[in-house]
Order: sequence, then structure tokens, then C-alpha cells
Amino acid sequence: MPLFALDTQLNFPPVHLAEPDGLLAMGGDLSVERLLLAYRSGIFPWYEDDTPLWWCPDPRFVLFPRDLKINKTTKSLLKKNEFRFSINTAFKDVIHHCKNVLREGQQGTWITDEVEKAYCKLHELGHAHSAEVWKDNKLAGGLYGIKMGKVFFGESMFSLESNASRFAFTKYVQQLTKEDIELIDCQVYTSYLESMGACLIPRVEFIELLQNLVPR
Repeated sequence: MPLFALDTQLNFPPVHLAEPDGLLAMGGDLSVERLLLAYRSGIFPWYEDDTPLWWCPDPRFVLFPRDLKINKTTKSLLKKNEFRFSINTAFKDVIHHCKNVLREGQQGTWITDEVEKAYCKLHELGHAHSAEVWKDNKLAGGLYGIKMGKVFFGESMFSLESNASRFAFTKYVQQLTKEDIELIDCQVYTSYLESMGACLIPRVEFIELLQNLVPR
């Protein structure tokens, strides 16, 4: 299938035209309007060099909050209040750490300066949210993503202390459940999130869920 090149028009090709690996289009920009349209359509950006690449993989990796799995270590951390948890108190710090923390098996990060700036703008407008965990009043881990309707689109997480990101994810899923969030988009498979209850579903099912859970 052809790879679509985006221009200044605010649209995306149909997601079923994506490549087998999920790559749908390239180019365009990271304007607020385009990003919100992308998430509403089940599409998310990853960067390669300085070019935005837009993806909609099949199958899609998601977590239904009711399926959250909490292992013994996390249960113990929750019981002991090992970390202090907060929401939207340090968004810029969270995304900056997600950008800069080295991850095993990765040579770099898709979070460019442009991406960081775009998501900070989304946060200022109330679309992007962060969850933070603190230890000894220092940021120990966290995550961020986009909230639309009854869906949270997870983007990235980081950890500076053992189990900090797992603690942040668990606490935030519990909070999102209270806010009637019914679906968490985890984008692509990781064994880490699978251990916490995430699963793969067909793209067509994912798109149908978005149509029901995200305002048009």
C-alpha cells in the first residue's frame, strides 16, 4: 500500500490503508487540531529524524481498566505508601524525563523538542495529563497521555526508582476508573504492560470503541 504524505489540509487517510506495521502517513504538523483529530481517529505520532510519522497498528494494544492486574510488589508499595502520588502537578518535568531517560534496547527517543512543546501546549489546554510519583519530595517516576471522552491515550512513562512507573500506572488507572474512563490505549505491545492486564484487540474493534467513547 502507498505511504500517504500529509500536507496543510487537516485530514488523515482511512486507517485500514496503513502498512502491515501500522504506518499510515508521514509529514504534516503537530498542531493542536491535528493531534486531537489523530487521537480521535485512532492514530498517533512517532517521529523518525525530523519527520512526523503517523501510525494505527493492527492489532491494537489496550487496557480495559477493569482488567488491571496488581502484582504482590505493587500491592505492598500501595499499602506502605512507598511513594506519594499526584496528578497534573509536574507535566513538563514528566515529559522531559520521558524524553531523556535511557531505556534498555533503545538508542534514542521519539520525543523531539517539537513533540515536547506540542504536548505541553495540549496540557495547557486541558487535553494532556500527567501522573507523578514522588520519593523524598523528588520526582521518581510518572507517565503522560491524552484524555478524550472515556478514553485515555497513554504516550510514555519513565522511572527513576524501582517500580515507580508501575506504581504511577496502577494509581492512575485506579483514578481513571473513578472518572469513568473505559479504555486505555497502550498503542503497541510490551510485556511490561501485558503483565498489568493489557491485551491486543483487532484495529476494527478499537476504532468502533473510539466511535462510542470519544465525542465526535
